[in-house]
Amino acid sequence: MKKDAVFIFSEEQLGYSFSDTHPFNQKRIVLTLDLLKKTDAISDEDMIVPRIATDEELLLVHDPKFIDIVKRAGQGLISDDVGSVYGIGTEDTPIFPNMHEASAMLVGGTLTAVDEVMEGRAKYALNLGGGLHHGFQGKASGFCVYNDSSVAIKYIQKKYGARVLYIDTDAHHGDGVQWTFYDDPDVCTLSIHETGRYLFPGTGAVTERGNGEGYGTSFNFPIDAFTEDESFLEIYKTAIEEVAAFFKPDVILTQNGADAHFFDPLTHLYGTMKIYEQIPRIAREIADRYCKGRWIAVGGGGYDIWRVVPRAWAHVWFAMKQLPAPTGRLPEQWLDAWQAESPVPFIETWQDPDPLYEPIPRKVEISEKNVQMLERALHMIRSQQ
Repeated sequence: MKKDAVFIFSEEQLGYSFSDTHPFNQKRIVLTLDLLKKTDAISDEDMIVPRIATDEELLLVHDPKFIDIVKRAGQGLISDDVGSVYGIGTEDTPIFPNMHEASAMLVGGTLTAVDEVMEGRAKYALNLGGGLHHGFQGKASGFCVYNDSSVAIKYIQKKYGARVLYIDTDAHHGDGVQWTFYDDPDVCTLSIHETGRYLFPGTGAVTERGNGEGYGTSFNFPIDAFTEDESFLEIYKTAIEEVAAFFKPDVILTQNGADAHFFDPLTHLYGTMKIYEQIPRIAREIADRYCKGRWIAVGGGGYDIWRVVPRAWAHVWFAMKQLPAPTGRLPEQWLDAWQAESPVPFIETWQDPDPLYEPIPRKVEISEKNVQMLERALHMIRSQQ
């Protein structure tokens, strides 16, 4: 019997760990899963153990030399100086033991999600361990070693011959995925992110539209710093609906970074939990409309792992299970289990306090600027109508 949704998880996914002080902390997956369990929103029957990606699968995207360097680095056989040429051994992406195995496990989780959906065992699949969208063909970048989404899309193309719409709502531009498919007309990438003027990786302008046969299949929506919920959701909803209608995908893969929130320490956006309630529900509607429900979701950024990520990522699962967004207090058992470990006081409710921050003086100006950007980004589609 086909399941409505499956949740990909294994404790081996937690092995992707740079250090105890690094901002990328996979404990957020544990916190999210425990929150779902204590909300009675998930059961053992919903969960699937991921497999590890093979070298052959990694080679769909990554250079053999790079894979070899990652393997040797994880065994302590190369120095940071040598590794830094390949993007590892840096401050952002330090070398850690068994780096290859841990990274390949995250890729395998996304491939497991792909097979569950594409082979018809589940309508939707969620792998919160994935979403490492900055990884390149021969170089790690921005906390990302292997790029699970890029490998998964290549895998979908090779095994299932499907057209893929990749949607990235991380506050950082989904550069690694975009450049992998920049000249591919059968993969459409859509990224809504904080403008790269002040934020890593500095790319993702509206003028990045694809190349060659892939021209017109890359869409970027760089929103201004301090963008709030209403403007974010206006851009996102309009963009996803018009791009999906234009591209007509067979399957949707969404990257669900949770770092556009006001509390996130690495970004400058002013989102609240309102956007995280809506983002996955709109994605599900689009998948149901164009792809017979085929929707694969992965994690991504999100660096306030206590107050933001568990609540935000729980909403992806609620959307997949078609459960109403919960209201009121978080489960007392969850709060009691984790508050003592958290360095900050929890937000104890599903919704954020209102107001969460002082009013933004430039709100109208920022919103108008975002609308102008949206018009430029969608001009190519709209000019054909």
